[in-house]
Amino acid sequence: MALTTTQDFTTQTKALIDSLKGVCANYGLGNDGNEFKIITQTFLYKFMNDKFGYEVKRKNPKLANAASWEKEIGGFTDSEYEMLLLGLDPEVPKLKREHYLSYLFNRQSDGQFAKLFDDTLRDIAIFNNDIFSVKTETGARVILFDELSNYITDSSKRDAFCRALINPLVNFSFEGVFEQKFDFFATIFEYLIKDYNKDGGGKYAEYYTPHAVASIMAAILVNEKVQNVTAYDPAAGSGSLLMSLAHEIGEERCTIYSQDISQKSSGMLRLNLILNNLVHSIQNIIQGDTLVSPYHKKGDKLMTFDYIVSNPPFKLDFSKTRDDMDTKANHERFFAGIPKTPNKDKDKMAIYLVFIQHIIFSLSPKGKAAIVVPTGFLTAQSGIEKKIREKLVEEKMLRGVVSMPSNIFATTGTNVSILFLDKANTKGEIVLMDASKLGTTVKEGKNQKTLLSAEEEGRIITTFNLHQPSDNFSVVVSYEQIKDKNYSFSAGQYFDVKIEYVDLSPAEFAAKMDGYKKNLDSLFEESKQLEKEIKKQLSGLKYE
Repeated sequence: MALTTTQDFTTQTKALIDSLKGVCANYGLGNDGNEFKIITQTFLYKFMNDKFGYEVKRKNPKLANAASWEKEIGGFTDSEYEMLLLGLDPEVPKLKREHYLSYLFNRQSDGQFAKLFDDTLRDIAIFNNDIFSVKTETGARVILFDELSNYITDSSKRDAFCRALINPLVNFSFEGVFEQKFDFFATIFEYLIKDYNKDGGGKYAEYYTPHAVASIMAAILVNEKVQNVTAYDPAAGSGSLLMSLAHEIGEERCTIYSQDISQKSSGMLRLNLILNNLVHSIQNIIQGDTLVSPYHKKGDKLMTFDYIVSNPPFKLDFSKTRDDMDTKANHERFFAGIPKTPNKDKDKMAIYLVFIQHIIFSLSPKGKAAIVVPTGFLTAQSGIEKKIREKLVEEKMLRGVVSMPSNIFATTGTNVSILFLDKANTKGEIVLMDASKLGTTVKEGKNQKTLLSAEEEGRIITTFNLHQPSDNFSVVVSYEQIKDKNYSFSAGQYFDVKIEYVDLSPAEFAAKMDGYKKNLDSLFEESKQLEKEIKKQLSGLKYE
């Protein structure tokens, strides 16, 4: 099917995703813990096929002009085919001819189709293992595809299940998207994972950062053209913050690094990188505990980064690993301390405070960072929160704060702010912004969610980057002023209390004063009458 517009691609791709979800539901895997693997990996197989087809046609005019590039390429000798693969760019997936979707589609009547399907995906993973596998903190490689048919418990239904997965994939092609180069996959990725990234994921639930928040963070962080920079997220989730940052910098001008304890997140982030032309960074995606075992190092020291973005979990039970962090070797990294393990409510341990300290420690000498924090962090009068704020001020690495509207995250009612750090901002001019009154509230499921319009996003970004003070919205302050306010980062504490002056002519002034005098005379006269009346009443009282 020929598709020509963004809306066509978006509509058809969402229809494909819905169709795959329908297949899972029909085979009893709707809302199953493994459904997201089946959906995302099948989608990825389709994407890799179309990407491969697009790239080989760019390399070979005969394939580009053929009615069917798969049939044309079938006539290549083995050595011709090998040369074709060698000519592809490193980030392009390499497929053998028996890996093609068309090959599988034409073999559906074969016995043991599920085995053929699984073997094909596994062989693609092995064939591309060097560039598409994710590493764990121990160095083990997690390959691209699982054996999807094994998620069907009844083995007699596996062939039919795999046929049902294949059929929707042949209805259209992504090739037109690669040609048009518009930002298509951010929307699609969000749609693809929207049911798998909620707070039902247990202890290490990932929260999808709203696109508006990610865009604001990236646009404020990257306000000049840069080249060959590093970008890092120590709690990356599915990578929406890193993708926005990479788009702002330019995918070819940055290398991405991440670590996240969640296996599911690492898989989603890998998919996100593939869809967003960032395959060269997959080798830097690490599954593991950033705080206990940070992976990215140079020699025996932790690596530092030019840009860091993060929306770390705010509260989490990390009582089992807390003491592993509290070591002499970590005293410099966790300079303000690590929250103690409470006797109860261990799931309310403020783990974000440890992440902020890790981020500060991981900034390069001129590094910049944007971190989502609970708004309460801005004004806490003691404890780890205040120690962190004091360090940011005393060492002059604060660029500003934006307090976001309530319910900007549909999944949490906690008010959030974005903390911007900049180690080059030694002169001050710190922007504190209260954007909490912006946005429109809508219903999303059982929750309220606040949406920012494009104009409101633009107002936040422009006001911040141009250092514009605005009544009851933003102020520009110095490090000294923040010290004088006991290290408060809340914009509201710096807003002026306005006294409105009105110009009057001499005649108007005289008239107003005359009015005040007459009013006072009237009140005094009334007072005298009241005084007489009270005395009269008192004199009338008798002892009985």
